[in-house]
Amino acid sequence: MQITDATQEILNNLEQKFDAIDQKTATHLEGLLWSKPITYWDYIQTDALLNLQIQRTTLPDEMVFIMYHQVNELLFKMILWEIHQISNHQKPQTEFFTERLMRISRYFDMLTTSFDIMGDGMEVEQYMKFRNTLTPASGFQSAQYRLIEFASTDLINLIDYRFRATIDRNTPYEHAFEHLYWQAAGKDHNTGEKSFLILEFERKYKSLFLREMEHFNTINLWQKFKQLPEADQQNSALIKAMRHYDHTVNITWVMGHLNAAKKYIDSGQGTGEATGGSDWKKYMHPKYQRRIFFPELWSEEELKNWGAES
Repeated sequence: MQITDATQEILNNLEQKFDAIDQKTATHLEGLLWSKPITYWDYIQTDALLNLQIQRTTLPDEMVFIMYHQVNELLFKMILWEIHQISNHQKPQTEFFTERLMRISRYFDMLTTSFDIMGDGMEVEQYMKFRNTLTPASGFQSAQYRLIEFASTDLINLIDYRFRATIDRNTPYEHAFEHLYWQAAGKDHNTGEKSFLILEFERKYKSLFLREMEHFNTINLWQKFKQLPEADQQNSALIKAMRHYDHTVNITWVMGHLNAAKKYIDSGQGTGEATGGSDWKKYMHPKYQRRIFFPELWSEEELKNWGAES
């Protein structure tokens, strides 16, 4: 083999790489002799991925339901991956910030349009049967979705609208957690007691949520935006991207979810209740949630009519 200048440069770079971690380059090169060529199915872990769908019933459309939600969770992971790139960047440039935001919005656009899979891709009769085997589980219990919220905005914007005047940045995270907007969906409105749905959710994820609430306190998307130079905060493309993300997540996607749920839960073939027992119509509608990631980027009129057009 002829050692060309290009090959020698690669070898020199490898030498520097392995010297930096006190490793022998020759040992790693020899290891290449015995390594297997990579294949698509090994790299993507296709066999493992396709064996994660376990039905609880014999109804075929349950498989659609399972795979759909697994795809959602993969997209949530992609969204968090992009948010972390912005949040963990010391000084993100405006172009970088904007481009990553549009990636995130495209993922949520996919999630929004994918509700046709739910709305038109399952027989109502089948769904109303297999959903009874899912009680008390609920999509409410998607931890990644909650992490996306914490990573997107200041915590005050996720507090139940009724309690925001009593909470600020100095409020203990434990207290703020008890007043997050979605807590209301997991409580008995008569007694104030938490349902099994939310108790299990908290048992599994509360410690993680409290850590992430604190972690993103100063590096969420809004805080990173406010850390940009003043001129960059006026950048029209970036503002458009911020508004698009906010509207897509907190109105478009939410309404897509609500409308898909209505088709089945309001079909007249069941009790009309959510599997987790929440007041789902009120809980899911954006005009009741009043969840807005970047309120300073919207006019008073837009804030007043948030979700009303949906």
